[in-house]
Amino acid sequence: MKKTLLLLVLFAGASGLFAQFSIGIRIGPPPRPRVVRVQPRSPGADYSWVDGYWYPSGRRYAWHGGYWSRPPYAGASWTGPHYAEGQYFDGYWQGGGRQMKHEHGWDKNKKNRDYGRNEGRGHE
Repeated sequence: MKKTLLLLVLFAGASGLFAQFSIGIRIGPPPRPRVVRVQPRSPGADYSWVDGYWYPSGRRYAWHGGYWSRPPYAGASWTGPHYAEGQYFDGYWQGGGRQMKHEHGWDKNKKNRDYGRNEGRGHE
């Protein structure tokens, strides 16, 4: 009986080594986008408008207000973030076979948030 019990414990432990285990936090869909009544004037011809959006920040969503930004490289256009089938997808710049997401740490440089961040590199 002890041998059988020992074999069962060893077998259960060995099979657990090959099991997959993951933990995720779901906070649900973001709130509806805020309505912006007035879009500021463009600071220049080479700037693109990025609509405001909600993004996950810990266990809640935080609002990132819309802004003008110079694209990170020539030919890049902004694709906004979205939520689909229970999953949040970050926004990103794309074009010319490259893709780059916006890092919120770059927001301190209001005029050139994304500009030149991906020059000469492939996918981020």
